[in-house]
Amino acid sequence: MSARESSALPAVVEFRNVTKTFNPGTPREFIALRDVSFRVDDTPGIGEFIAIVGPSGCGKSTILNLIQGFSDVYPPTSGEVLVRDRVVEGPGRDRGMIFQKYTSFPHLTVRQNVTFGLELNRAELGLSPSARDDLAMEWLGKVGLRGHEAKYPHQLSGGQQQRVAIARTLVLSPKIILMDEPFSALDEPTRIEMQRLIMGIWQAVETTVFIVTHSLAEAVYLGDRVWIMTPAPGRLGKQIIDSIPRTRGEDPLVMQEGRAFKDAVAEVAQVFRDLEKAGRG
Repeated sequence: MSARESSALPAVVEFRNVTKTFNPGTPREFIALRDVSFRVDDTPGIGEFIAIVGPSGCGKSTILNLIQGFSDVYPPTSGEVLVRDRVVEGPGRDRGMIFQKYTSFPHLTVRQNVTFGLELNRAELGLSPSARDDLAMEWLGKVGLRGHEAKYPHQLSGGQQQRVAIARTLVLSPKIILMDEPFSALDEPTRIEMQRLIMGIWQAVETTVFIVTHSLAEAVYLGDRVWIMTPAPGRLGKQIIDSIPRTRGEDPLVMQEGRAFKDAVAEVAQVFRDLEKAGRG
């Protein structure tokens, strides 16, 4: 596919002058986002990973929730949120969300957690019970949980619980994956392990991913581009692309020792500090 044909495709996600104000007209009014505009184009055969960093309360998670269409955040106060040229009307199977907190159903086994979404969408998917089970087991294999399918979430470690969440999300083949600080509750070795996992899976499924993270090193390792947001009301203060090293297929521990990687993290950190300082001023 030529560059011209690619640019003619509808944007995967587009924000048009989006402002989100919570509790408007009350003493608790808070402007989370103000006039945010961006466009993420389709990248056929690759998919793109966008990492979002910024100070607490700057609207990072609000961006993800608006893309997903969650009713406690959506719609925007003004502006438009579009997914493939269609205004978002609510949550959809084409968008999958992975949260910081483990979100498995405690009364369901690991396998039942992964088949839950398949069962909810069984009419649209047209899958038989056995096909749903087979697909769930396929994804449990991909995230390294074969042999744990009969366990309940409380019997798993934190990293294993997050693997369940990843399998439950990706089994539905979403075109957009939204990740809200998915690894922040994990210890550092497990976090590195999860970064390896999600990088490998992402390359296989070739989908668009947005991740909110407080780790600048994680943003540089996972992101094709890094968005740095201003303090609230949040805006996209700067986008860094050219200096982000190519990490596809590379081990995070090896990459983090490289000069290019360290320089990119330092650049992101400096921009972060500059934007935060300007916001306070």
